[in-house]
Amino acid sequence: MTHFTPWTALAGGMLIGLAAVLLLWLNGRVAGVSGVAAGLWWGEGGDRVWRVLFLVGLIVGCGAWVALGGAAPQARPGFPVPLLVIGGLLVGYGTALSGGCTSGHGVCGLARLAPRSITATVVFLLVAVVTTFVVRHVLQQA
Repeated sequence: MTHFTPWTALAGGMLIGLAAVLLLWLNGRVAGVSGVAAGLWWGEGGDRVWRVLFLVGLIVGCGAWVALGGAAPQARPGFPVPLLVIGGLLVGYGTALSGGCTSGHGVCGLARLAPRSITATVVFLLVAVVTTFVVRHVLQQA
């Protein structure tokens, strides 16, 4: 990241919060992306429409940001593909183990002061710090 723009970060955070509140009020569901995506495969048949719309909205929202002149997210060049695969598998396992993902626990669960979500979010952050240390300093993949 070359520069930090607090106004876009604030606007993005407010939009995420608004979306989470609306989904909870209008649909009675927590806006956890992994749970929404998992429900496409294992959820009820009539439950899939809002899930597809939610996930499509994430993609369209990113496209709208870029179309309005925002910077597109950049993939990290030269990062070893096996580490990306291992990381993805570990994220999936951790999501299943904790009963939710960072968006479900970190955004919605913390807002509700759910003890389970507070614990999960602390664990997510600690694992992220340890992982970053290992990747940068032990594996030397700066």
